Amino acid sequence: MFYDRGNYFEFTSVVRELAAAGALSSSQEYPFDFSGVDKQYESYSGLNVRLRYFIRVTVTRNYKRDVKEQDFVVQVVQPPPTSLTAIKMEVGIEECLHIEFEYDKQKYHMKDIIIGKVYFLLVRIKIKHMELNIIRREQAGSGTGGQQYNESETLTKFELMDGAPVRGECIPIRLFMSSLDLTPTYKSINNKFSVKYYLNLVLVDQEDRRYFKQQEVTLWRKDIG
Repeated sequence: MFYDRGNYFEFTSVVRELAAAGALSSSQEYPFDFSGVDKQYESYSGLNVRLRYFIRVTVTRNYKRDVKEQDFVVQVVQPPPTSLTAIKMEVGIEECLHIEFEYDKQKYHMKDIIIGKVYFLLVRIKIKHMELNIIRREQAGSGTGGQQYNESETLTKFELMDGAPVRGECIPIRLFMSSLDLTPTYKSINNKFSVKYYLNLVLVDQEDRRYFKQQEVTLWRKDIG
């Protein structure tokens, strides 16, 4: 936890003794194997949290210990979701603006394409711009009496429309996610942190007032890489 740098939390640890005490007079190689260790969480580096896997080699000598660490990355491929329900919502301002938007599903793999559309059913506001943002929200800390940190970052801003829409107009959405720096959705990892993703539809009028609607989506890892 970056906000609590003095404390580190180990969720798994395995120790192997590679050599017994003795004299080392020349170069030696010591094979080791940690293939049976359960690595259920992915590596992650965020705004307030870093989850890392590493191998630590310790050589103990008289009055001295030599320690070397080497990080490695863990990724966890997940099975496809069984349900891919579309998202349909209507939002607006009474007598001023009424839109209906639709996303093709609620769960996306990290190289997926977000496909949808926005219908303008009523437009009495001078809209000049519309965009779709992907927001990552990181929640760290304990919610039961401890301090909790919530941080959000906008990963991309994708322009959907430039200019004023008219009633009955339909604006398509097609956003490719393969070039974005994404992770899967994380839910209460070791009871320390969670990561959620949101699609944020933003409309800006000619007086630079912003109207937005957020919708949470789930990201999952289809392939390594």
